[in-house]
Amino acid sequence: MPNDASSRTALIAELFADSRRANEAALAANQAPLIAAADAALDCCNRGGKILACGNGGSAGDAQHFASELVNRFERNRRALPAMGLVSESSTLTAIANDAGYEAVFSRQVEAFGKAGDILVAISTSGQSASVINAMDAARARGMRVIALTGRDGGAMAARLTDGDIELRVAEPVTARIQEIHLLFIHCICRLIEDRIAIDG
Repeated sequence: MPNDASSRTALIAELFADSRRANEAALAANQAPLIAAADAALDCCNRGGKILACGNGGSAGDAQHFASELVNRFERNRRALPAMGLVSESSTLTAIANDAGYEAVFSRQVEAFGKAGDILVAISTSGQSASVINAMDAARARGMRVIALTGRDGGAMAARLTDGDIELRVAEPVTARIQEIHLLFIHCICRLIEDRIAIDG
């Protein structure tokens, strides 16, 4: 593969073009679900509920990122919103993985912290992550809603969704594009929430 300056510049341009195309496709498919997700999250918090978020790898980073922006701020100073990323407590994660298996690392925490009226934000670029799917099942057993950030065809996660759940899907085959747009989804939700707080109080 050529590695001269012109070929590398062309590669960068191609990646940016792919990202623009993927963003436009995701925008067309997800405007209404994004508004619904933001409203559901804020309504949950206003009723005394909380947001739990989970994912693996890059999606774990997204889960933690989302929770931190809800608790602290995105672009505006406003009241703190109750949110937890289920990905950062290493002692808890390794204990569950060791004793019950990795597939239970999030569902066990949902059992501990989730309650009816809370929301689980479940993130997976493939839609097939067993640990995330098990967390969705645990959330449903507790009367929680699910906001699922998926990719490709939605996978098994999409098939698990029921009435009242919300899916934000990036129908792209490339994981990097899905991850980029998942972060944009998160930022859109945070901005919509902060705009509504500014209006509603």
